[in-house]
Amino acid sequence: MDNNVGFIGAGNMGTALIKGILKSKSNDKIYVFDIDSSKKSVVESLSENVIFTHNSDELIQICKYVFLAVKPQQIGGLLEETAGFMSGETVLISICAGISDEFIRQKTDKQVKIVLAMPNTPLMLGFGATALSADNLISPEEFDFVRGVFNAVGITEVVPASKMNEIICVNGSSPAFIYLFAQGFLEYAAEAGIDLEAAKELFVQSLIGAAKMISSSGMPITELIAQVSSKGGTTVAGLEKMREGKLLDVVKSACAACTSRAYELNGQKF
Repeated sequence: MDNNVGFIGAGNMGTALIKGILKSKSNDKIYVFDIDSSKKSVVESLSENVIFTHNSDELIQICKYVFLAVKPQQIGGLLEETAGFMSGETVLISICAGISDEFIRQKTDKQVKIVLAMPNTPLMLGFGATALSADNLISPEEFDFVRGVFNAVGITEVVPASKMNEIICVNGSSPAFIYLFAQGFLEYAAEAGIDLEAAKELFVQSLIGAAKMISSSGMPITELIAQVSSKGGTTVAGLEKMREGKLLDVVKSACAACTSRAYELNGQKF
């Protein structure tokens, strides 16, 4: 088994992580299985070190680190079917939203090692933000190995297992919320007769710059807002409309709905 790495599921997330491993550990073999056999040629074209296995049972017997990159609705059946092939050395890394370590234990073996991960789609470009939580059976070396995989495609932060559902809206789902926010600005620009590509470039750079100000300026959000808001100016007029529309309440409501759905996927209530 050694430190072999395997992926059950070769969708966007799984494939992006495979690319990250290949970039940082180019000589390591990576084993992959997906029920969609058309993925075989896609993942094997990434490198001669990527091997598509015949089934998930075979993959689990070969690999110490097994990334579960399937839909949350599929993971229960997958775990039940493959539990008999896992050992006490198997490390399961779940990127399934809403699936707890308790759920995984119920479906497998009490001694299986578990890391919960909540990545986001920007990892496909190497700019991912992944929340990680490891159970107490994972050794520091094993956790460092898993974390290194996600660090190869972005950044990671450690979050308590009890907050893995709550963190989903913060980094896992937030790109979609930001895209919708961006859509409003770009639609306005188009309606105002501004070239869409020019508007997109300016808005995207504004997003990047604002993000850097949040992360690097050392100022609280309220102060950053105040910096842009001259009394009686254009920004203040726009902020007033956002506050009239209760933008913060809408964002928090969206986050709460996201979290509630995560608990439902695990058969619990928020």
